[in-house]
Amino acid sequence: MSKEHVFEVVKNVIIEVLPDIKPEQVHIEKNLRELGANSIDRMEVVTMSMEELDLKIPLMSFAQVSNIQGMVDVLVENYATSVESN
Repeated sequence: MSKEHVFEVVKNVIIEVLPDIKPEQVHIEKNLRELGANSIDRMEVVTMSMEELDLKIPLMSFAQVSNIQGMVDVLVENYATSVESN
């Protein structure tokens, strides 16, 4: 799965969770706090993105993530790992 696809999934989830955000405001280098997301919103973005991608990743995997790029990287890495183990 490409990073571009994962970013599009995450972007769509962000727009769903934060309805005041326009698609053109979501850039991969931004962090969710800059977009107005509180801690509950951020966890919702993570969990909904994992559901959309059919992934189960320990939430602690996202503890050091500081921006959307980091979240996408964790999702892509874990997707690759889950495909390899199947």
